[in-house]
Amino acid sequence: MSMQQFLDTVRSFDSVLELAPTEGSGFPEIAWGDHFFYYAPDGKVPNGQPYATFVTKDYPGDTGSGLDAPGRWRINVHVGKKAFAELVTDPEQGGGHDFGAADVLLPHPLYADQGWIAVVDPGPGTTPMLLELVRRAHDAARERARRRTG
Repeated sequence: MSMQQFLDTVRSFDSVLELAPTEGSGFPEIAWGDHFFYYAPDGKVPNGQPYATFVTKDYPGDTGSGLDAPGRWRINVHVGKKAFAELVTDPEQGGGHDFGAADVLLPHPLYADQGWIAVVDPGPGTTPMLLELVRRAHDAARERARRRTG
């Protein structure tokens, strides 16, 4: 599944808000070309982090995925600590993680402790699971918003 197909799928969720910084958008240049997804029924960016991000380049301190290579991208999804523990193997048991491996569900290189997973260049091995995880992340964000306003 291409990045565009993933983006189109996430855009179809109810009450989704996408931030997609571009030149002249007022966002820092480092974020241009990336996509950040929130649950926002009022169309306003909520407090807190997005539930999914699509990044298209290396960031300072986050270069292990090799995203500066042409055509590479990474989807990051907040799955929560419980699901994270069920999904991600202990790097000590597996000899460490190769954060540049394509189509492999990995802990996020920086935010694993907060329950984030990452996949570089999703393919047939991760796409079905990723679609479900992004849907769950969206639903969890909706539930958090409901509790805040309820």
